[in-house]
Amino acid sequence: MHHPDIQGTPSRCPVSGNVELYGKGFGADPEAHYAYLRSLGPSAPVDIAPGVEVELITSYDAALAILHDTATFVRDSRRWNALNEGRVPEDSPALPMMGYRPNALFSDGAAHARLRQAVTDSLAAVDELQLVRQTKQSAEYLISQFSSDRGGRAELMAEYANQLPLLVFSDLFGCPPEMGDRVIVGITGIFDGTPDADQVLAEALSELIALKHRRPGPDVTTRLTQHSAQLTDEEVLHQLVTLLSGGTTPLAAAIGTSSALILDESWQPGLPVESAVSQALWNYAPIANYATHYPTRDVELGERIIKANDPVVISFAAANTDPRIAQHNEQLGSKAHIAFGAGPHACPAKDPAFLVAVTAVECLLNQLPDVEVCTPFDSLEWAPTPWSRTLVTLPVSFTPSIPEIGGGAAEQRPSAPVPEQVPMPAQRQETGKAEKKGGLFSRFLAWTRGE
Repeated sequence: MHHPDIQGTPSRCPVSGNVELYGKGFGADPEAHYAYLRSLGPSAPVDIAPGVEVELITSYDAALAILHDTATFVRDSRRWNALNEGRVPEDSPALPMMGYRPNALFSDGAAHARLRQAVTDSLAAVDELQLVRQTKQSAEYLISQFSSDRGGRAELMAEYANQLPLLVFSDLFGCPPEMGDRVIVGITGIFDGTPDADQVLAEALSELIALKHRRPGPDVTTRLTQHSAQLTDEEVLHQLVTLLSGGTTPLAAAIGTSSALILDESWQPGLPVESAVSQALWNYAPIANYATHYPTRDVELGERIIKANDPVVISFAAANTDPRIAQHNEQLGSKAHIAFGAGPHACPAKDPAFLVAVTAVECLLNQLPDVEVCTPFDSLEWAPTPWSRTLVTLPVSFTPSIPEIGGGAAEQRPSAPVPEQVPMPAQRQETGKAEKKGGLFSRFLAWTRGE
């Protein structure tokens, strides 16, 4: 979207003078912001949240160099100068994204290698065919909820793209129904800014880890608890949180954007779904600006000096659309984008994530063959956040029908048994009435059983 009031030089913070990488102006036209920042060099200072200054890397080459230079650029945010000096607002929305957590994302060296190996091995054991079945079943369930009783209209972000990864991850983690409901409430609440969401998620995952110690299963949580790296329960919890936060919201963004692209009238007929997902990753990187690094010494980048321990944020969105490489995308290959990062901290689940996104879009097209978008792609609204590139809404229309996916779906489910119901702790009995009715994951599992 382009508006006259945001064309030209983007808005600047009146205090720091930096370009503001948040708010409606940025959300309406992030490309204009990136283009302006590129004119300043391979990097430029921006405010990524009110009162939070970072050095933003907009050059593809510079981003790759930093992502691979683990000696000079480290990830431990306890080094953060402004935070240590009390210059970051206590209620800053940047803190949940940039503040230190004991996980692979914020670790370096041997500590990072140990945690990442546990995560990588646990994900590697996920069977691709089973993952496709899980994704298809989740997709069919969600589509069944709006395809026959909404007058042929739906909002795909809220009713499909945002929910599908939550179901898939709850299944991969081996969650019992009620526990999966609370995991979904917790991780969704963290992104929505809901009070106490952190506590809800931590309690649910702690109970899940304790359950897997007692009754192991063929799931990611069990594999993390049993890994030879001997992770503590706290470490397992933080790796699960990382997988959830790094997997669900970006995956939802990719599904939504890919669907919007392939349904737009400008899409070239005959191109496969994989092309739409690749284009979304190249041009609308789901994780737009992240991977914060801290130089171990003062470094020179272009004509700028970046001080040691000042945050350096990679703009995957700007790097992927860097004009220096944009014209060579085809020669670089469909996977040369850095939407999943690069170097030792690259996303360990990029192939499964791509597979889930492709499967989700294919299911949508197969289940609703005449689905059409109600708003052209160029007029869709993007969320005004620097962290992710995600559509606010994706309204569609289609011919209402009753999909042939009801009672027989249970037979198509992977052979792993449905997790047993785990009683809620005593303190939850009074406040758990809504949960007893069944949250998203409980309703999904009941549907697979034909209930």
